[in-house]
Amino acid sequence: MGILRTDKISGLETPTPVTGSVLFDGTNDDLQIADSNDFTFAKNDFTIEFWRYKQATAVDTYVAKYGSGASTRTFWFGQGSGGEEQFYWYSGSSGYNIDGGAFPINTWAHLAAVRYNGTMTLYVDGVEVASTTSNVDVSLNDTTESLRVGGEDTGTYDYQGYISNLRILNGTALYTSEFTPPVHELEVIGDTVLLCCNNSDSAGAEATGKTITVNGDAAASTVSPGLTRDFTSGTEFNGVTSFDTQGYFVPPSGTTTQRGRGHAVFGGGENPSNVNVIYSINISSSGIAGNFGDLTIARKELGGCASSTRGVFAGGSSTGESPAPPFSRSNVIDYVTLATEGNAVDFGDLTGNHDMMHCGLSNSTRGIFAGGEMPSAPSGTNTIQYVTIAALGAAQDFGDLLRNTKESAGCASPTRGIIFGDGLGEIQYITISTLGNAIDFGDQTFTNDLAASCSDSTRGMIGGGTSLITGGTINTIQYVTITTLGNAQDFGDLTHARSELSAVSNSIRGVFAGGSSEGNRIDYITIQTTGNAQDFGDLPTSGNSQEQGSASDSHGGIS
Repeated sequence: MGILRTDKISGLETPTPVTGSVLFDGTNDDLQIADSNDFTFAKNDFTIEFWRYKQATAVDTYVAKYGSGASTRTFWFGQGSGGEEQFYWYSGSSGYNIDGGAFPINTWAHLAAVRYNGTMTLYVDGVEVASTTSNVDVSLNDTTESLRVGGEDTGTYDYQGYISNLRILNGTALYTSEFTPPVHELEVIGDTVLLCCNNSDSAGAEATGKTITVNGDAAASTVSPGLTRDFTSGTEFNGVTSFDTQGYFVPPSGTTTQRGRGHAVFGGGENPSNVNVIYSINISSSGIAGNFGDLTIARKELGGCASSTRGVFAGGSSTGESPAPPFSRSNVIDYVTLATEGNAVDFGDLTGNHDMMHCGLSNSTRGIFAGGEMPSAPSGTNTIQYVTIAALGAAQDFGDLLRNTKESAGCASPTRGIIFGDGLGEIQYITISTLGNAIDFGDQTFTNDLAASCSDSTRGMIGGGTSLITGGTINTIQYVTITTLGNAQDFGDLTHARSELSAVSNSIRGVFAGGSSEGNRIDYITIQTTGNAQDFGDLPTSGNSQEQGSASDSHGGIS
């Protein structure tokens, strides 16, 4: 009988380390990946990161596209003769490098080489150890040379030790300042072109669909840097599982936990005119948001919601600024498949043209959009509409809010939707599965609008916005317990005051992005731990935005 033991991820218990690595013995071992345009960095931002456990003092290679002649060399990442971490890159006949000082062997270290806005930086355990300005084209020497892990084409600098969770992003500088290395197994996020060396069963496993040739004695290993799995999807059993006498899997009699997948998107917004761009983040990580695709039309002031597979964006202002012409409110609903980067696709239509429809919420099957302005109701409406996220089609009437509202914010548990920020400091709720009117829940600690809301399965949050008393932007975060009617309580503060921001969440973290005065800023909180937000990273410089729609595959209603 086999026994499988798993732990909770409640924060009260530490999940078992599960990620793997690849062991290289230092003699003709490497992983080989065929040349691809994915590894043509040109003048793009990029990130190469991994953990290494080096077992010998020698000049050796972690990852490289490096042949026998200068014309076949694109980059080399390894350790030099003095024990220093080194990243080399080539452009034509010229070579460039940054050296990170000497670092010990026989210990795990997180390494990252990042180019961001023309600056190349080397980080060791999240600490910047070297940087230089370099905006040269890192593709002039990009021939058909394979990318190799644990060695390079000449066979001269073979690596001895473990490499775990190697990830390459082409187009995204994931780290733009010193950071705390991830504590979870790495996942495919925007612009990921390679993710390997994290499967304890297979040295050749790769997450983006590339074929890895395993050369020599390179072998999968359970030795790892102690990362935990934040589960891109799936269920974890809280208890002991077993196999019966016929080999069938027997789950425990206790509970199960669907782990937060953590992929989120931000769509549209104003920068300074309306945009159609969609950006993505991995909530459990940190850094710069990556490009995901485009909405069907450029617009701001739209609502967003999601199931575990689909993100849905609805309404918005498609042209201009009310009341100045030209100005057009939109009834467009479009959607994206959250696991697959690409452009949005038409979903259907709202019951009318709406902008200032910031309030979107959902459980695992039904999406809700509430309030907003219409041509017939420029001061706001009390309309609540719904869609079945898995089924394309027009929105349908759900019920009514307590009063006409716009610029509100929404979040949800698996059963209950919460609507904040109606301009009167009132909190309303609905039962998502049951059509009907909203009901009074309680009051906020102050009146605001243009805020953003997110949740886990029990706690709803609202952060930022504009105070309707002072007229200024605020940094306050409030929370409610979704199952218990009552007034909101103080949670903490955002890193900076701002309104017109967006929010997403998984089962652990809430993330607030963009806004009127801090357009590219992204903050995060741990939902079950009161306190101030911390810096997450940034939207891309070109993506500084406000009034975006947002959606996550693992928000409170489905995580």
